[in-house]
Amino acid sequence: MTSSAAPSPNDAHADAHAATREVTRLSVGVAVVLIALKAFALGASGSVSILATLADSALDLLASLGVFFAVRWAALPADEDHRYGHGKGEALAAMVQAGLVFASALFVGWEAVQRIFDPRPVTAGTWSVAVVLISMALTGWLVWMQGRAIRRSDSLAVKADRSHYAADLASNVVVLIGVISGAWLAAPGLDAAAGLIVSVWLFWGAMTLLRGAADHLVDKAVPEADRVAITTAVLADPRISGVHQLRTRMAGSAVMIQMHVDLDPALSLEAAHAIVVEAENRILAAWPRADILIHPDPRGRAEPHAPAVAETVQDS
Repeated sequence: MTSSAAPSPNDAHADAHAATREVTRLSVGVAVVLIALKAFALGASGSVSILATLADSALDLLASLGVFFAVRWAALPADEDHRYGHGKGEALAAMVQAGLVFASALFVGWEAVQRIFDPRPVTAGTWSVAVVLISMALTGWLVWMQGRAIRRSDSLAVKADRSHYAADLASNVVVLIGVISGAWLAAPGLDAAAGLIVSVWLFWGAMTLLRGAADHLVDKAVPEADRVAITTAVLADPRISGVHQLRTRMAGSAVMIQMHVDLDPALSLEAAHAIVVEAENRILAAWPRADILIHPDPRGRAEPHAPAVAETVQDS
């Protein structure tokens, strides 16, 4: 039984989708500006660390475009072929992002290793530093805006995009060190080393994105603390004496929740339905974008539900 009681799931979904659409447009715009700035700085300086961050920004644009389209596809309502909606499109977008970041890490790492053995001078350091500082300011602003959107939507795709840009923000600090050391300290080898550090940073970020997306795609359960909170909310009604066969999974920003509850076998169907709807509303108060299915069982008379494995079995 899926409830539409307040807080309205439709309103929650609409607000979440509006937040993701707005911030993904912003992400694409920022990526385009960063590419233009860094291409100019690379032409002026020849810095490998600038090349590293330019390559990363180019892949940022591809990744952001992927997220731009993915969140719109994921927002489509359930249809005949996708009865659970399209939310896993966000996980697919995050997987693509992880692959692009891996490619960026390999490219930057290879170029940095070559420059370590064949150092090249860094020129136009002032322009390069100015571009890096502007890039850091734009990226920091985007990360802040993405954080606001995540609080409204809990979007996996936006989280992946934000993680990538947050890594970019930190890596730009390393790039800044590399440019300064190469241009003004006469140590171009440090510039190459900075590019190598960026490469390692990107690789680590890609692994984090990959794990998060994979958890969604293989239907990993929500954290134990959330499962306990769900069970506690349901058992707040003394008329529900037990919860079993609890199953949870994520589909984009929506959590899918299924369970069986134990009720007095003497209750009428109408009374049992009312109890279940109240339980759904208590869950929706904490997870307004949840899709909930609760099956009432007569206490002490429920048949075994093998072969499924229960996440939580709890009696009041």
